[in-house]
Amino acid sequence: MDDRATMPRIAGPEDHVVVVGGGFSGALFAVNLMRHEGPRVTLIERRDRQLARGVAYSAAHPDHLLNVRAGNMSALPDDPDHFVRWLEAHGKGDRKTFVPRTTYGAYLRELLDATIAESDGRLVHVEGEVCAIDPVEDDGVALTMADGRKIAADTAVLALGNLPPHTPPGLKPDALPVGVYYADPWAADLATGLSAEDTVVLVGTGLTAIDAALLLDAQGFAGHILATSRRGLSPRRHVDGAPAHRGVSDKPQGGLTDLVRHVRARAAEEGWRCAVDELRPVTQMLWAAASQEVRGRFLRHLRPYWDVHRHRLAPAVADRVEALVATGRLTFAAGKIVSAEADGTQAKLTWRPRGETDPVVTRAVRIVNCTGPQGDLLRSEQPLVKHLLAASAIRPDPLRLGVDVDAQSRAIRADGTPDDRIHCIGPMTRGGLWEVVAVPDIRVQSWDLARRLSNAQWVGGEGL
Repeated sequence: MDDRATMPRIAGPEDHVVVVGGGFSGALFAVNLMRHEGPRVTLIERRDRQLARGVAYSAAHPDHLLNVRAGNMSALPDDPDHFVRWLEAHGKGDRKTFVPRTTYGAYLRELLDATIAESDGRLVHVEGEVCAIDPVEDDGVALTMADGRKIAADTAVLALGNLPPHTPPGLKPDALPVGVYYADPWAADLATGLSAEDTVVLVGTGLTAIDAALLLDAQGFAGHILATSRRGLSPRRHVDGAPAHRGVSDKPQGGLTDLVRHVRARAAEEGWRCAVDELRPVTQMLWAAASQEVRGRFLRHLRPYWDVHRHRLAPAVADRVEALVATGRLTFAAGKIVSAEADGTQAKLTWRPRGETDPVVTRAVRIVNCTGPQGDLLRSEQPLVKHLLAASAIRPDPLRLGVDVDAQSRAIRADGTPDDRIHCIGPMTRGGLWEVVAVPDIRVQSWDLARRLSNAQWVGGEGL
């Protein structure tokens, strides 16, 4: 299937790059390679409907809005108004709009389709699943597809998105009646068969739980929704008309305690939104400078608080959530699941509220896993991940957040050495970068790697 021998040499040190995963990260990386006149690209994605959109934008309901204003959602770091122009041309809003995620998905797909059409065959999409990547003698890689096809390349870039959430502790789905446990919080039939007398339990209280609650409401569910997590924290809201702020240019000095003290002081002076947002330019530097011990302390004690303040709700979404809470249809609770067992066609969920000793029993018609994406490679059932681990081609980062990579996005082998033939981008590199789950971060990471593989480091424009 490889025709490198008959292809003219193109700009850049690599002749052929295969991108495994065609969601936001992979599609944007492929687009940037074309924009830098880089190597030819084969973009592999299992499902056409997820091409460019990924799970985040392909599984969204029209009521699911972006949690960032359109003005900061350009896919192109050197053209910050690209998405705004597209939005205005389609009559769908302006730079202050929190647009539906389905709209953003359409924008991304249109950008990718246009790039493919203009690439003269240098960017192609292959539908299928990669199950193995192996080195070859001439310093390239050989990819094996699930259907037996082989693809040879010089470099493979993993754009795996997020791993599916693990089953929450205390739950054994096989022990529950059929149709009670839902691993997919965006399932189209989430509310099917439910009545106003029923209770749905959402395991998790973050953005995924918000999506599930809104989806249940949109599908007509009028019963009670109980969202529970260890701390019971839910995302805060954006505010309209918030004053612009300038990000700090130098990272705050000191350890984790000093950083908490700094944020609290800034919150008292300028408000918590400013205190959090102004750290954006230096968050990756703070993470890079922290020891593994400090990173672990942050994840154990501060991450839930950071997440609910850092990743906020569009005002319209926050209004809907508050209305559900005010009418008693949605409850957020802090607690720990003890067990879940079959109770006729329902589940008897036993959980212990935080700070209490006596457990509470809730009878649920549906239990939905809203714990959010995970990154522990050792618990993944994906064939490609299992193959790469078994071949020692990749390794988990020390905190089990994803794939261990170096500063150039090269995968780190089991022996601790980087591999020039395998790179990784997107949320699965959060162990090394932390802030690499949102569009503003991923677009810069994709841009930087595309420049390196295209030998175009002289190009500017990533100053967002």
